[in-house]
Amino acid sequence: MDEQAVRTRAESFCEALVAGDVDRAIGDFSSALRQNLGEVLTLFPLPSSAAEIDSVERSPTGFVVTLRLTGAGEEVLVQTRWKDRDGEPTIVEASHLSRTMVEEPAVVDEEADVAEAART
Repeated sequence: MDEQAVRTRAESFCEALVAGDVDRAIGDFSSALRQNLGEVLTLFPLPSSAAEIDSVERSPTGFVVTLRLTGAGEEVLVQTRWKDRDGEPTIVEASHLSRTMVEEPAVVDEEADVAEAART
């Protein structure tokens, strides 16, 4: 397991969270994490509007990947530990690093704008 394999798998995990495909995302969890699935999923803002890798660092036993996720008016940093399980990079631990409130973008109601323009 090398850094590129972990990064590729972590990018796929982020894509799954943004797509709302929780089943695909939990496919990257170890069996131990799947046993505590509810608790683990609370670390991630679901649905996520954005997810990216903040850092990837080698540790003595695998890799530590910090993820930056945005959703529901908050930005969350989650640290994930990845180890080789059956030849695949697998998330074996996840922990919350920080949570910051962010302003959600204003929703544009195009129909209301068109109706208002027609009245004037």
